[in-house]
Amino acid sequence: MKYSVGGGTGKDVAIELGITNSLHLDLNNGWNALIDEIPSGADFIFSHPPYWDIIKYEKQRKKYSEYDLSNNMPYEDFIKKLDIVNEKIYHSLINGGRHAILIGDVRKKGQYFSIIKDMKWYGELESHIIKIQHNCMSNNKIYNDSSFIPIKHEHILVFRKNMIWIFSQKSTINIKQNIMTITEITWRDLIQATLEYLKNKATIDDIYNILSKSKKAENNNHVREKIRQVLNSNNNFKKYGNQWCLSIT
Repeated sequence: MKYSVGGGTGKDVAIELGITNSLHLDLNNGWNALIDEIPSGADFIFSHPPYWDIIKYEKQRKKYSEYDLSNNMPYEDFIKKLDIVNEKIYHSLINGGRHAILIGDVRKKGQYFSIIKDMKWYGELESHIIKIQHNCMSNNKIYNDSSFIPIKHEHILVFRKNMIWIFSQKSTINIKQNIMTITEITWRDLIQATLEYLKNKATIDDIYNILSKSKKAENNNHVREKIRQVLNSNNNFKKYGNQWCLSIT
């Protein structure tokens, strides 16, 4: 079974391989992945969903659908809808069946979005294949920044269903922490952050006044001495008069 049939390559391949019982489902042929049931169980499903709104498939269909995953929408909404589809696909598999999903990464306004990282994973990851992405939009652009790395790849993730009643689900959780509240950090890194915060110019007293409030300083009665030791023993820090600066190139 193939979801998001696109130009029909999957159907052509199935015919070439002599597979006569495959299904090919898409908004183009009237099947809605978000609200319609998958009409048959399967031992293998290949899906190729939109890469967010990078390509507007409404233009190809010449018809708008509110259920189109390529509509202009917040990234978080796209991921939620993709999760709904991927879970539906997983549950339709027979035990031992596989879902292979082909999807790429996206860059918008300088921000990189990794869809495979942000979407939920259903089942056991059996394989992760990196393939060259052809007909990239970046091929038509000239970038002034020579250090810019365009996206030239896609991912194929193969998930296996290995339980009947129970299913595994993996999610990426983004957590923001303040380094002042953790102990598993070095004094060098804390001092570096402090100098950056103080615009790269500070006395030992300036640094101490900040880091004495850190979690790492709680059970240390010699914080000032520790700061002085790290400043004097690490080449990342240089002293000019009574002030310290970062020296990282």
